[in-house]
Amino acid sequence: MKKFNFRKVLDGLTASSPGGSSGGGSGGGSGAGGGSMHPGGTAGAVGTPRDEIQETLTSDYFQICKTVRHGFPYLPTALAFDPVQKILAIGTRTGAIRILGRPGVDCYCQHESGAAVLQLQFLINEGALVSASADDTLHLWNLRQKRPAILHSLKFNRERITYCHLPFQSKWLYVGTERGNTHIVNIESFILSGYVIMWNKAIELSTKTHPGPVVHLSDSPRDEGKLLIGYENGTVVLWDLRSKRADLRAYYDEAIHSVAWHHEGKQFMCSHSDGSLTLWNLKSPNRPFQTTIPHGKIQRDGKKPESCKPILKVEYKTCKNSEPFVIFSGGLSYDKACRRPSLTIMHGKAITVLEMDHPIVDFLTLCETPYPNEFQEPYAVVVLLEKDLIVVDLTQSNFPIFENPYPIDIHESPVTCTEYFADCPPDLIPVLYSVGAKHKKQGYSNKVNKNNLHLVLTHLIFVCFFLSHADGSVKFWDASAITLQMLYKLKTSKVFEKQKLGEGKATAEIVEEDPFAVQMMYWCPESRIFCVAGVSAYVVVYKFSKHEVNTEIASLEVRLQYEVEDIITPEPEIIPPFPDASSQLPSLKNLSGSTNTVACEGVMKDSIPCLSVKSRPVRMPPGYQADLVIQLVWVDGEPPQQITSLAVNSAYGLVTFGNCNGLAVVDFMQKTVLLSMGTLDLYGSSDPYQRQPRSPRKSKQFAAEDGMLFSLATFSFLLINNCLSPFSVVSVKGSRKLSLPTDLKTDLENRENSFSRSRSSSVSSIDRDSKEAITALYFMESFARKNDSTVSPCLWVGTGLGMVLILSLNLPASDELRQTEPVMVSPSGTVLTLKGAVLTFACLDCMGTLTHPPYEVWRDSNSADDGEKTRKRKLVMHSPSSSQDMGDHQFAVICSEKQAKVFSLPSQTCLYVHNITETSFLLRADVVTLCNSVCLACFCANGHIMTLSLPSLRPLLDVNYLPVTDMRIARTFCFTNEGQALYLSSPTEIQRLTYSQEMCDNLQDMLGDLFTPVETPEAQNRGFLKGLFGGSGQAFDREELFGEATAGKASRSLAQHIPGSGGIEGVRGAAGGVIGDLTRARIALDERGQKLGELDERTASMMASAEAFSKHAHEVMLKYKDKKWYQF
Repeated sequence: MKKFNFRKVLDGLTASSPGGSSGGGSGGGSGAGGGSMHPGGTAGAVGTPRDEIQETLTSDYFQICKTVRHGFPYLPTALAFDPVQKILAIGTRTGAIRILGRPGVDCYCQHESGAAVLQLQFLINEGALVSASADDTLHLWNLRQKRPAILHSLKFNRERITYCHLPFQSKWLYVGTERGNTHIVNIESFILSGYVIMWNKAIELSTKTHPGPVVHLSDSPRDEGKLLIGYENGTVVLWDLRSKRADLRAYYDEAIHSVAWHHEGKQFMCSHSDGSLTLWNLKSPNRPFQTTIPHGKIQRDGKKPESCKPILKVEYKTCKNSEPFVIFSGGLSYDKACRRPSLTIMHGKAITVLEMDHPIVDFLTLCETPYPNEFQEPYAVVVLLEKDLIVVDLTQSNFPIFENPYPIDIHESPVTCTEYFADCPPDLIPVLYSVGAKHKKQGYSNKVNKNNLHLVLTHLIFVCFFLSHADGSVKFWDASAITLQMLYKLKTSKVFEKQKLGEGKATAEIVEEDPFAVQMMYWCPESRIFCVAGVSAYVVVYKFSKHEVNTEIASLEVRLQYEVEDIITPEPEIIPPFPDASSQLPSLKNLSGSTNTVACEGVMKDSIPCLSVKSRPVRMPPGYQADLVIQLVWVDGEPPQQITSLAVNSAYGLVTFGNCNGLAVVDFMQKTVLLSMGTLDLYGSSDPYQRQPRSPRKSKQFAAEDGMLFSLATFSFLLINNCLSPFSVVSVKGSRKLSLPTDLKTDLENRENSFSRSRSSSVSSIDRDSKEAITALYFMESFARKNDSTVSPCLWVGTGLGMVLILSLNLPASDELRQTEPVMVSPSGTVLTLKGAVLTFACLDCMGTLTHPPYEVWRDSNSADDGEKTRKRKLVMHSPSSSQDMGDHQFAVICSEKQAKVFSLPSQTCLYVHNITETSFLLRADVVTLCNSVCLACFCANGHIMTLSLPSLRPLLDVNYLPVTDMRIARTFCFTNEGQALYLSSPTEIQRLTYSQEMCDNLQDMLGDLFTPVETPEAQNRGFLKGLFGGSGQAFDREELFGEATAGKASRSLAQHIPGSGGIEGVRGAAGGVIGDLTRARIALDERGQKLGELDERTASMMASAEAFSKHAHEVMLKYKDKKWYQF
């Protein structure tokens, strides 16, 4: 609060002082320091904006908070399931835990150490979870709150944890270690018991070798006082916990991977490293009762079947009315090297092998009962793969899989870019659902998933986002609720012919792998126009229709080149666009996926597109249908450069895009090219730079080692733009592999080098390459020139050098003429300057309200029922003030990667300027609405998230949220309205967050409950005879056996107890002030209530024990009441 008040004092002093024309620089390390804001130039035409526009947003409206994570857990390692609460937990190699359950339950939590999760164990129906991590630490998670927190941790110092087992309804956790010892932990206090099963006491004294690490622990279903211990070298010991000795020992020549009990507790099954399964009987432990190698070939001479791959896990589940199920992973024959990973299901004599697309990490069999000593009655198998999660239905003979209710296929193809939209039209999401439902996969199990692993679809906020992929597909996702549901999938590659192997040169294909990858998207929700730009230098315009059509796809070819080829400098030197090009070659070679390398072999290519559009009529199902394909072509042997910016306007009927060569404007209504011009020609006589044009043939390329040629134009753009282009731009001599860069450090250094030159308007010359990329495009109704009195259609163009150009659009007056009369596009001569590459534009009316670009109301052009009135275009020219005059002036908001400026139009006076950062650069900037107001949201490369008020550009929020160490985050981070944002946190997961204080306060109510009070199912009545002869008649009291009174204390040096944060972690992110205090108080009350509840339970337990003791004492007193002392 003090820092904010200090800023306000500075703002007041700056506002009262005589105005200069530039803002103050930011602080060094923060990268987003307090640049000063003040009126600049004259304000006579506009008045005093601070007095005229009342800004309502303050810093109290903002707070950064993660909301929910979607997608498949990255690098999974462990799996657990609570059969009563019906929740599933997945642990990962990065120390994360994802919990999935009932509708609305999708929770993410993270170990602070980041150590891999080795094993997960639920305290069944108790609202707790135990995790064992690779740093030899046990953690107890409290699931009785919506955001899980660690209650206790236990760090082992001298031994490494290899296996854990928690018996059902027990508070004692068995922990096996790498040394072969077994320790016991009290779950309530998380303190080690003094009871230890040493490996040298478990095995026979005559054994000379160490049995290896503990790979399995489980108590006998028949007698809880017997613990089965499996050692890696093939030794199995049944340990009697009461007598502290081994009841039986079994030995096998092959290493053991897992052990599974029969529910009666008389037999157990082991899986081994040679692909065999051994069944052991407790009555004859000298040798296996049965040995099988399920996938081994039977030898003719009667010898033992040949060995197979190890069976990593086996489960042995019984059924009351059918044969038992034996389910295992692995065990395939070695001669089938190319065979995919498999899960084998043995039911009676039938053996079914389910081949998987990815390696199996773990699997669990879901059963009807949580009690291990009853018939298990399995009904499904949850299989955790490296990149997928499937549930197999065991109740049907063909073992179909259940349709996955969670969005775990986000990574089906690598994600290349994202777009996020809030407040979508309410009728749009249901329409996308209905269209997308027709394309869903078939063949799923027709039974209802018993675990309630499904979603509730609610559309209250109407939020959706798009993910584009390397295979050319675009997925529309509904993010209206905490959960996520796919709306619709669009395959952009269907408009092109499939390339046959070896046709790359003939068709001028510039990317051999993933040539259809989408790198940019633009969507107009009101008109339902959708546009994509691909890595192969193409743009596709889609229109939405509810009706199927069969038609040809219109296509255009655009020749966009660098227009200085006729001008040769007197001394044509090879000048690379970076200070030291040779030093940057190593980093360039590591990046791949070029569209800019020229093949020196064969005939020079000219006027050839990179891909071939289908020329025959194409059947287009309901949904988004291709209306026009625009392709850039090769020019004099030079491949087309990647598209770096894209914009569409449905009211104007125009689509525009640019790259490092220039700008193109296309009329998609008349299917004509209106403008194809180099960037330098857009300036005309208004170019503020005195450029020294050179031969483009020599300036575009430079020689590299081994005869490789590189073109750095687009790569230079990547270093100065906001990472809209998801791919690096380098190819190495015939090897063109499309990949996504992961290290941003070199890029950051290069970008800082590229900013070493000055970019102010006073610069008289440029000592770099004359090429200038188009980095931002925006259609709006605005004043194109200083002397304009009314707004007119304009196209705002931003470049990589911080220049802003305004192009005037002259449209036909009537709708009828629009179909025939040409549209005129001409430069207005207006040039504005900023520091750094331009990222975004926005327009505010005279009251400071965001003015949206005009749009056409959607109409289905393929509908046969529409009359003339519905077929006529209905345009909305400006909103939200469509019923009012926009006034005699407006504000243009322009943000570059270094600073933000607000201009008054038509006077073009710079009213406010804020230097956002000097030491870093912005990756993303968006003008968004929040609480019926508007602000500028920015994401900086140093990890800061900032918001600025509009139009005065006052800093409202500056939080060091996430350091950008991965290009994936840089290219996928995006903001949207109502305080929401998202980014790709891992190759398989999307992280949503909010920067709204209101949403942070309401988040607790939005999240689903991980624990709901449910009665534990009652155990089956075993009957008198089974109770008498079926198991041990002696009750097993673990408390008496493992408690401190009997077992003593464990060595302090063996493990260290670490108290957890409990539920306090939610307080850390709470804002200061009254709201933060209320949050702390509420959590403190919740914790106090929880502790009081535990105290009540303990008090009730003590009272029950006291009553039992009193009753027992009274009975003893009555028994010996009338006896004399000598009769005892």
